[in-house]
Amino acid sequence: MTQPTPDSRSLRNALGRFATGVAIVTAIDPDGQPIGLTINSFSAVSLDPALVLWCLDNDSHNLAAFQKASHHAINILSAEQENISNRFATWPADRFAGLPWQAGCGGAPVFPGCCASFEVANETAHAGGDHTIFIGRVERFAETPDLAPLLFHAGRYGRLAADQE
Repeated sequence: MTQPTPDSRSLRNALGRFATGVAIVTAIDPDGQPIGLTINSFSAVSLDPALVLWCLDNDSHNLAAFQKASHHAINILSAEQENISNRFATWPADRFAGLPWQAGCGGAPVFPGCCASFEVANETAHAGGDHTIFIGRVERFAETPDLAPLLFHAGRYGRLAADQE
């Protein structure tokens, strides 16, 4: 077994062996503008009460805006939305330009064509090393069960084998 090392790149590579879904988390900033970014750090916390979490790097220039937002929307991307994932993982001038969305709870942008979406009230945030862990109370959710999810593994996008046939 490999011993832990201070090499963050090696640790990141090893963590990347855990396949995850891909999501865009969105909110409205204090100036009333939509903000969002690609994440794969989404997880269920509790069914009763309905709580979910996601994590944000403490160096993100959007950290304060997400901390102040009353609500977040977590948009679980479908396999056909790789381009949206890439758009929100990079830093163009306006990630929302030309992209259809509707205002969810607290105004947080919800995208069409997703496998699922969760509109959550910003309950609490906890320090977690170099990230902040956001916990939200689910106020509304939707799903489209016939859509295949966009997956991420070892630094690359993927699909479920059954969806590739």
